[in-house]
Amino acid sequence: MRPIFSLAIGLLFGVGLCVAGMTAPAKVQGFLDVAGTWDPSLAFVMAGAIGVGLVLFRIARRRLPAPSHRVDAALVVGSLLFGVGWGLVGYCPGPALAALSSLDPKALTFVAAMLAGTGLHRLVGSLRDTAAELGGERAGEAGACGACGA
Repeated sequence: MRPIFSLAIGLLFGVGLCVAGMTAPAKVQGFLDVAGTWDPSLAFVMAGAIGVGLVLFRIARRRLPAPSHRVDAALVVGSLLFGVGWGLVGYCPGPALAALSSLDPKALTFVAAMLAGTGLHRLVGSLRDTAAELGGERAGEAGACGACGA
């Protein structure tokens, strides 16, 4: 039952993005162009999303782990990349996935780059974890040798 519920919610979200115009990069870029010909219509979409999010996150707080308030380099760099990508291309991940249904080459390219970036991030994290584990084992071996006097 849960996969059907998840699919229904995902479809509803995608339809909402399409109806709101979030899958149209020109509309998103018009919203982000506050120094030029600013299009404030997406502010209403954001306000509605924030209102729904506040209610649902308050309900979900009982089931979710406590959020981290730590700001580190990975968070800052990721946020910068997200913002620059959103501003340049006019897509963020949700609307880009919804725009795939139109087979727009820009959306296809964005999603391909997003998947490649996700894969690269996971690969680097995996390599970093492996290196940390190997470093820990070597340090443990050296400690054992020091303890036995060899």
